[in-house]
Amino acid sequence: MTPPIPAMNPASGGTPINMVTPEAAPLPSARIEMPEELGQPLSTTATAPSSNSFASMLGQMVSDVNTQQNVSAQAVGALQSGQNIPLHQAVIAMEEANVSFQLMVEVRNRLMDAYQEIMRMQI
Repeated sequence: MTPPIPAMNPASGGTPINMVTPEAAPLPSARIEMPEELGQPLSTTATAPSSNSFASMLGQMVSDVNTQQNVSAQAVGALQSGQNIPLHQAVIAMEEANVSFQLMVEVRNRLMDAYQEIMRMQI
């Protein structure tokens, strides 16, 4: 095996940097472990809607978007009335509400496209 080519250090006028060959490099002794929260199985009861229907899932999504819109409106109202609320929290609340609304609109658009595609199908 050929020895490695030494790298030159431009800061010191081109003197070679001490290099360690890969065979001589020590292996890390610490093990990489999975974080505790990732090692546990997922719980489906905590995040599942009360009913398994598609309509309840969409209703929950609309309800969540409405809640975020209300929180955003309250933050902006508090900011306008001079209450002690940081500007960045109000902006973050507005952006969260905006992104969740855009997601809901895109889901609606995809559902409408799927419905129209189904209606165009020949029986």
